[in-house]
Amino acid sequence: MEKHWWQEAVVYQVYPRSFQDTNDDGIGDLQGVLQHLDYIKRLGADVIWLNPIYSSPNDDNGYDIADYRKIMTDFGTMNDFNHLLEEAHKKGLKIMMDLVVNHTSDEHHWFMESRKNKTNKFRDYYFWRDPKDGKEPNNWKSNFSGPAWNYDAKTGQYYMHLFSKKQPDLNWDNSIVREEVYDLMKFWLDKGVDGFRMDVINLISKKPGLPDDPNVAKSEVEDAMEWVANGPKVHDYLKEMNKKVLSKYNVITVGETPSATPDDAIKYTGFNRHELEMVFQFEHMGLDWSKNGLGKWSTNKVALTDLKKVMSRWQTELNGKAWNSLYWNNHDQPRIVSRFGNDSKKYRVLSAKMLGLLLHFMQGTPYIYQGEEIGMTNVHFDNIHEYKDLETLNAYKEIVEDKKKVSPSEMMEYIHHSSRDNARTPMQWNDGKNAGFSEGNPWIKVNPAYPEINVASALEDTNSIYYFYQKMNELRHKYDVIVYGNYELLDPDDEKVFAYKRNLRNESILVIANFTDQEVSRTYQPYNDFDCKLVLDNYDDDQKLILRPYEAKVYYYER
Repeated sequence: MEKHWWQEAVVYQVYPRSFQDTNDDGIGDLQGVLQHLDYIKRLGADVIWLNPIYSSPNDDNGYDIADYRKIMTDFGTMNDFNHLLEEAHKKGLKIMMDLVVNHTSDEHHWFMESRKNKTNKFRDYYFWRDPKDGKEPNNWKSNFSGPAWNYDAKTGQYYMHLFSKKQPDLNWDNSIVREEVYDLMKFWLDKGVDGFRMDVINLISKKPGLPDDPNVAKSEVEDAMEWVANGPKVHDYLKEMNKKVLSKYNVITVGETPSATPDDAIKYTGFNRHELEMVFQFEHMGLDWSKNGLGKWSTNKVALTDLKKVMSRWQTELNGKAWNSLYWNNHDQPRIVSRFGNDSKKYRVLSAKMLGLLLHFMQGTPYIYQGEEIGMTNVHFDNIHEYKDLETLNAYKEIVEDKKKVSPSEMMEYIHHSSRDNARTPMQWNDGKNAGFSEGNPWIKVNPAYPEINVASALEDTNSIYYFYQKMNELRHKYDVIVYGNYELLDPDDEKVFAYKRNLRNESILVIANFTDQEVSRTYQPYNDFDCKLVLDNYDDDQKLILRPYEAKVYYYER
């Protein structure tokens, strides 16, 4: 395996709208990110991934882009960005931008021109189609509820939107569109940004003829994702992107690839493929989805044996062929300590550390989402109107109001468990007004847990989750076996403990994580055959064969 800097790096994700507000308008900004560079550096991160900061009408919180070369006024100016980039680089931190090029905003110049008439030169930048039998051109569903088509009365045609109707899909089959994308990528790379996270990049190639999706009949709320993902020309387009742009810069790239399998991931990121460096896969994030046709909306608990199976498959099948990304949280996922852990006062810290340890010692580049390092939890707003996320609001309307599939109270439980807004409440800096996020009125309410869960208290407590993550990052930078070692699952049928080994030449680590609130006894072969050194434990002492509630530990040994 050829080694690259991004394999040894740790990425810290910043959702700028909710990170730090410096001008008291209730919205986080670039100056707020600048203010906390030392905090991120102290944690041991190497790269900051910024969610979209481009000019946008904010229908989908910046993922509907109106101008790729301008900064959203909510966040500041291009001078603010240039200053942030310069200061980050001075501190040895790299900046990764969010590249959103499957779709634009309907307020982008390209789309506003394209909808003027059928002969406009921008018309073919998007998917415009005639009605079929007086209805949508096909049966594709939007990922944000409803059809994936919106009728435009002016020209009598529909345009495709796999997400919001204000997010029309770009037509990547048009070579001019691809060149436009490559040009805007060069604009940012020439500024000195260090890479891209690519939003739903495996959706950019649509099936020729846009045929009906045979999966839609399975469920009234089925989206188009499986049918439109990994299209016939996606690898041609990514190879072209790599050849014309990415290969000319020493950057990190990670593609968001819903519905991708390990085989798909190897095609996108294989060491000899010349496309992307890694992908975000969603198989482990779908384990708690509804079995009743409601998609992500559920309160299901994940069986540990299922989690082991999925995580281990990605570890072993990509080993030596491609590179994994490691994540529990991001701006689209609920808080992991509430989802896979135990967010009670008694066990929140222990289970948050356990989950972090389990993930960070696997093979791949770890991603930490803002607030994960202090154990931020899901939020339980009482009223649907307190939620801001478009996906959440659309789902409530469709499932509760339109189709009456579940009661309002049941749907609110699902939202408490699964809404994207769980990740988007303001960063909890201290126990002061609005958790120290803003002196103004925050764009979304602060999680009421902030008096107990905040950065200030974490930094004062040497036993906090923050310092535990810091220690994990230090160990990653110290031991090659953590970065490059192969993976070996132990006891796949154990329903309480997740244990695995990593091996590199004569070095090994043993990782053990108790997923329960019970004390259990386990023994593993290295205890008996090697001189094992405990390098990390979320308890103060090591009781060897006894695992206390949510205990997690790592042993290092040489063979």
